Amino acid sequence: HQTTMVFYFKSRCGEYTLYMGKDKYENEDLIKYGWPEDVWFHVDDLSSAHVYLRMKPNMTLNDIPDDLLLDCASLVKANSIQGCKKSSVYVIYTRWKNLKKTNDMVEGQVSYHRPDNVKRISV
Repeated sequence: HQTTMVFYFKSRCGEYTLYMGKDKYENEDLIKYGWPEDVWFHVDDLSSAHVYLRMKPNMTLNDIPDDLLLDCASLVKANSIQGCKKSSVYVIYTRWKNLKKTNDMVEGQVSYHRPDNVKRISV
C-alpha cells in the first residue's frame, strides 16, 4: 500500500475545510490522524467515503450551519457505491474524538466511545 494524499475541499459555506478518504486505506489514515475539532461523516449502514469537517475552535456539533451539514452529507452519499443510487440515505456524524478503533476491526471500520453522541440526518 502506497501513501497518498486524501482529497480535501473548501466548503462553499465559509472558511471550512473538508477531508475525504477515497478508499479504506485513506479512511484509516483519516481515523488515525484526525484533530479534536474534526467531525466524521459516513452513510449509515452502507459503505461510503469518510468525510471530515474541520470545525473552528470552540464550535459544537449544534453550531454547524445547515448548508455545511448538507455539503458534508452530500459528499459521503455521492461517494457511496450503493448510497449514490438511492433517492435518500441517512448520514451519521460525530466528533472525531468519539470514534473508537480497536485492533480487531478491519481497515476503515470504527465504533464509538459514546453512541449517544452520534447524530443522524437524511439526505
